[in-house]
Amino acid sequence: MTGGNAIRGMRIGSSPSGAEIERGESAPRQRVAYWCDKEHLTEPSFAMDARVPDTWECSHCGLPAGRDRENPPPPKRNEPYKSHLAYVKERRSDEDGMELLDEALRKLRQQRGRPES
Repeated sequence: MTGGNAIRGMRIGSSPSGAEIERGESAPRQRVAYWCDKEHLTEPSFAMDARVPDTWECSHCGLPAGRDRENPPPPKRNEPYKSHLAYVKERRSDEDGMELLDEALRKLRQQRGRPES
């Protein structure tokens, strides 16, 4: 005689009986072909009434892929990391920086009670 908590008649990874009925029917699908710059083919599927994107990420190499095999989208440019100082230098000239520094030093000297030099 076996214990009352034995699981019988189920395979590992199988779904509970009747799960297909509870989920209903899936929407009609369409497969769309995308090609990347390295000529990899990626074919995701979309619902028939879904808006199909112009580009998709290649599942092989991660490059952007397009629907035109002859003219795939160019690889994205990797911008190097920019520090906060690099962004400031883009917005301000050296002369602007010197003016701001002089103004900040003047205020600091006034707060400390020192004469300007």
